[in-house]
Amino acid sequence: MTVTPLLANQAFDQRQIEDMSTALIAVCSRLGFADHSDIVTDNVAKTIIELAQRGVHDPCTLRKITLIEFNIFEE
Repeated sequence: MTVTPLLANQAFDQRQIEDMSTALIAVCSRLGFADHSDIVTDNVAKTIIELAQRGVHDPCTLRKITLIEFNIFEE
């Protein structure tokens, strides 16, 4: 599972793409999504990409903020 298909015309380096993909896998795992692409997974990926565009690049932080965006709060 990767964010790469949704990155058309985006300027991210390979490390940032890997970090976003790591966050995507972690969020989808936490939400119980299977390892496949569908509209919900795409929405999660888009949220992660938007956060990265705003300067959030750490995969753990991307995961936490994305879960909050989907109203999932963890301690």
